Amino acid sequence: EVVWLPRGLTRDYDGFGTRGHVDMVATFAGAAMDTVLLHAQPDAGHPDHLVMPMVRRALEEATDATIVELPAPSTLTDAGGPVDWNYVNHVVVNGAVIACAFGDPVADDRARGILADVYPGREVRSVDAREVFARGGGLHCITQQQPAVQ
Repeated sequence: EVVWLPRGLTRDYDGFGTRGHVDMVATFAGAAMDTVLLHAQPDAGHPDHLVMPMVRRALEEATDATIVELPAPSTLTDAGGPVDWNYVNHVVVNGAVIACAFGDPVADDRARGILADVYPGREVRSVDAREVFARGGGLHCITQQQPAVQ
């Protein structure tokens, strides 16, 4: 089954963007894959505050999975405009979760806690991801498999 989301985060439509990269917005998670981790932008001063309710509605209509929001860090902009910083873009590895961090201790800790709840028994470690995000991706994006050349 495919869930088509109406759009991605605002910054994903700039020069480095992919025009709706789902790795920044939502992911199925948990042992049974019955949970959706969803980016949330609680600050009305950020354009994604208006985007995410549309995405949430699409998910609610398309699946009966439990939706768990991962609130964005407090930074709203950088030199390139509205940031697309999110905690959805994480990597699940043997016994651990490698999470993004953004130099916001309150938000980074909150995200680690949410991820620990969704992935029980895994250690959640954070890596400062600001430089990766500045170039149009996240930790999940840069750790994907590379097919062997035949």
